[in-house]
Amino acid sequence: MDLDEVAARLYALPPSGFTAARTEEAQAARRAGDAALAREIGKLRKPTVSAWAVNRAVREHPGELDELLALGEELRAAWAAQDPRSLAEATRRRGELTGRLSRLIRQGADLPPAAVAEIGQTLDAAVVDADAAAQVRRGRLVKPLSYTGFAPVPVTRGAGRRKPPPGEADDRAAGRRAETEARKAKERAEAEAAHREWTQALAEAEREHGERAERVERLERKLAKARKRLEEAAHRLEVARREERHARARLGD
Repeated sequence: MDLDEVAARLYALPPSGFTAARTEEAQAARRAGDAALAREIGKLRKPTVSAWAVNRAVREHPGELDELLALGEELRAAWAAQDPRSLAEATRRRGELTGRLSRLIRQGADLPPAAVAEIGQTLDAAVVDADAAAQVRRGRLVKPLSYTGFAPVPVTRGAGRRKPPPGEADDRAAGRRAETEARKAKERAEAEAAHREWTQALAEAEREHGERAERVERLERKLAKARKRLEEAAHRLEVARREERHARARLGD
């Protein structure tokens, strides 16, 4: 067993089962005498919902993913060659392939809107950026990816300012709107996650408080009974002492 094998198993799991499975894998490595592997397993981070969904696509839809990432290579090559025709064609196919793969990822998974937006953001990053593509191919994402550089767009050779082709300004505006919406969705998702975490912590604290309060109440009832028995014992002791003194006095008569 090595780290790659363990990571492949863990990142195929939904986030809800990741932590428990990671603990079991680390314990198994420790029982096998491999403390170093156990430590490395313990460092593996739990994926977000959107990262898990993309990781799942690597395993369940490899053909569609390979097609999209291959198109990304064509897109980057067309950008490097400043080939407007090839770049325009690749851009058109990019929308088709990204949309198809996004729909496949959403099938059979109840994903929140924020996760859906992050999936699209991750796929876009993988198409535009080779490093992002390599991360997606591994199937071990722990968080969504994003691309902050310049997206490939056709550029006319020659001096002077380039005139945007028809529709490019609209595409850029739509892209900015999509980025804004994705950012807002991510912020809301983070806020919702924090709220869920503290709601869970509150419920746990309330449960613990209730259990301890009940225990204290039981102990107080036991203490009250013990005090009563102590008072009764003290009363019997006083009676016994008094009667013993009387009996001793009669002996002296």
